[in-house]
Amino acid sequence: MGLVLCACSSLRYYAQAAHGQGELVTHRRAVSAVLRDPATDPKLAVRLQLAQKARRFASERLGLPDNRSYTGYVDLHRPYVVWNVFAAPPFSVEALPQCFPIAGCVAYRGWFKEADAKADAARLQARGDDVWIGGVPAYSTLGWFADPILSSMLDWDDDELDSTIFHELAHQLIYVKDDTAFNESFATFVQTEGLREWRKSRGLLPQDDHAEAMDDGFTQLVLDLRERLKTLYASGMAESAMAEGKQREIAAFRTRYAQWRDRKWPNEHGYDAWVAQPINNARLLPFGLYDQWTPAFAMLFQRAGQQWPAFYAQVRMLARQPADARDKELQRLLDGRKAVQ
Repeated sequence: MGLVLCACSSLRYYAQAAHGQGELVTHRRAVSAVLRDPATDPKLAVRLQLAQKARRFASERLGLPDNRSYTGYVDLHRPYVVWNVFAAPPFSVEALPQCFPIAGCVAYRGWFKEADAKADAARLQARGDDVWIGGVPAYSTLGWFADPILSSMLDWDDDELDSTIFHELAHQLIYVKDDTAFNESFATFVQTEGLREWRKSRGLLPQDDHAEAMDDGFTQLVLDLRERLKTLYASGMAESAMAEGKQREIAAFRTRYAQWRDRKWPNEHGYDAWVAQPINNARLLPFGLYDQWTPAFAMLFQRAGQQWPAFYAQVRMLARQPADARDKELQRLLDGRKAVQ
């Protein structure tokens, strides 16, 4: 019976995914048509025009795929395109993997309707898992479809919108099944370096690194909490004692956060709401996924003479290696990066 129920659940999941992707295809309009439409909001037109220039830059200067992705537009009439459900056991900081035929195993499962995501989260929570739901403004189909610019992406500023296009196209270029940290770190490096070159090409000054420095500091605080919890869960103590220890570690994290904020960023309160909300293992999972190996890819880019074709060739060589060998090489690059800083 369990296998039958699992199969039915999987069928429902794939059916909603197919329906959701189908709706995007159905409602996609060519950006050129949107720009010609006299009813188009002038502010939207300006943003789409700049995004199209960034799209051309991505292919012509960054060596990213030259296809129909991000040449279309979809007005979603909702804040996110999908809602990702993260889940972890109550005494583990490792994600319950979600595996798919094309993308392989990732740390979450995406739903096109928030109600479906909440139902999935409730099911996992009922069996005792920690869960968290995160709304996602953009995602990549890895080139299987012509991914459009989504209205949910327009809540970002131009830099975030344009660099996200670079990020998602990087996934289309190189993607390794079952290695989220590799894929996201690679795409994040392309996003960051691509944005730097994109701004320079337009005569703009480099971005202020204030926000990035604060983001990095907060991420390190969260990763430290995750490591402390990992040590606790490996201690072998009784579950009741681990449950109490878990809450003590989370409370101590909130104290460390307040001290860090007041010492380094006394006028910044952007993370206060996140810290005040309930924290569990699942809520910690996204941290580190997007940038674990990013400095290693930066080192690889330097060794490739900052030439995109040579860089991508080296990344592809890494991608073909077994997972253990790939991680060892990335760690070696990471250590080398730290040594020269």
